[in-house]
Amino acid sequence: MTTTTTTPAAGRRLPGLLRLAITLQTVAVFAQAITAGLLLTSPAGGAAHSAGSYTLFSVTLAHLVIAVLAWRPGGGPVRPVLHAAGFFGLTLAQVALGLAHVKSVHVPLGVALFGLSLLHLVTVSPRRNP
Repeated sequence: MTTTTTTPAAGRRLPGLLRLAITLQTVAVFAQAITAGLLLTSPAGGAAHSAGSYTLFSVTLAHLVIAVLAWRPGGGPVRPVLHAAGFFGLTLAQVALGLAHVKSVHVPLGVALFGLSLLHLVTVSPRRNP
């Protein structure tokens, strides 16, 4: 017999928090695309893109923590943790490539990150039957 350490209310909140984290992550990646355009067109764009990278890193880390909390105590599926960990690893690579000014890989990886985050958001969104 196994027991869980989460309360029913906490069990209901974590999937909602996971959706919120993925939504914020998707918005942060999209905002990075906007600030990248500003970086190319104005001298002040660098500060916005840098601030956005810190934001994206923080949101991605929060997504990973929430995914682990949703999985571990309640015995939920491990798939969201794998997605969050993979995205976090890609975000770390994106940061390293940006700092090294390797635009030929940094830009396509940014587009891929947005696509992956949007795809993940769609898969965790609740389905509505007409």
